[in-house]
Amino acid sequence: MDTSFASRLGIEHPLIQAPMSGSTPPALVAAVSNAGALGSLGAGYLEPAAILEQAAQIRALGDRPYAIGLFVLPDEFEADMAAVAKAREQLDALMAREGLDVRTSLPPRWAPRFSEQFAALCEARPAVAMFAFGVIAPAQLRELHRRGIYVIGTATTVAEACAWADAGADAVSMQGAEAGGHRGTFLHEAEDAMIGLFALLPLTVQAMAGYAREVPVIAAGGIMDGRGMLAAEALGAAASQLGTAFLGCPECSAAEAWKRDLPRAGEHQVTTIRGFSGRAARGLHNRFVEAMPQATGLPYPVLNALTAPLQRAAAEAGRGDLLSEWCGQAAGLVRPQPAAELVARLMHEYRLARRSLAH
Repeated sequence: MDTSFASRLGIEHPLIQAPMSGSTPPALVAAVSNAGALGSLGAGYLEPAAILEQAAQIRALGDRPYAIGLFVLPDEFEADMAAVAKAREQLDALMAREGLDVRTSLPPRWAPRFSEQFAALCEARPAVAMFAFGVIAPAQLRELHRRGIYVIGTATTVAEACAWADAGADAVSMQGAEAGGHRGTFLHEAEDAMIGLFALLPLTVQAMAGYAREVPVIAAGGIMDGRGMLAAEALGAAASQLGTAFLGCPECSAAEAWKRDLPRAGEHQVTTIRGFSGRAARGLHNRFVEAMPQATGLPYPVLNALTAPLQRAAAEAGRGDLLSEWCGQAAGLVRPQPAAELVARLMHEYRLARRSLAH
């Protein structure tokens, strides 16, 4: 295994736990990092004070490198209030039909201010900063580098990878169509950027080879075991980023109903969903997806904020079928076990797969 990428970050294994916002509490991040991989705090939904608080908790649990992931968004959003009213009516009716004693409300803000989240990230000073939904400003990237923070940009096409490389990112994380959760697409329509990971990797590696500096390529999407990590490496990946594989860990804060549904998930049940957040995301086709229209006219993060009360109530009621059960294409391969054990198992599988191919 090429260990240059891992060595640069100060980790033992070229393995990244994806920054899944809402599901990566400090206990999970620290457990992964302490096991020699790169744990990642998904901070897309967190206010600045919470980012700093959770970063402090991660540091208290160990002194290993870790990452913080953010969504690149405007600080302010304008919403079509007529569409908001219609969506609230639909969501309230759904919750009433499903017996959930909660209704929508208008939040003070649709989402945290990215500029304030970014400032908190800089203050927390993780080893790595990861971004999705767009490219950060040149001044922001310079500030991260001034603080010694390694920058990874999420891309779903070669053009997006080049946009990050042109901006000065240290590495690009290529999100194949198999990946779970929100699509990181920002230069294309989401439907046009649903490219299989094993086609996307060699195309991106070829494009990155044209740069005067080295730009490592990280593989993300559908990788659930050491065999998948080896396959990604064979296609030029410097590391593998796994998200769904860690959802079954006891340290993960995903709802228990969601965790229970994953091992039973068929690959054909993973679909592209807009009805939860207004942005294309990959997860299980469940009761909510069937009941709510995919196009409410509301973008992210407006719809995401409106569905938040439903999600909390559904989690408390054990209703996985009403949750945004984000997951990758191979969710059925999830293996519930402590995060440190999973990291060790993944690396053991990787070594076994490599030895088997050598004979």
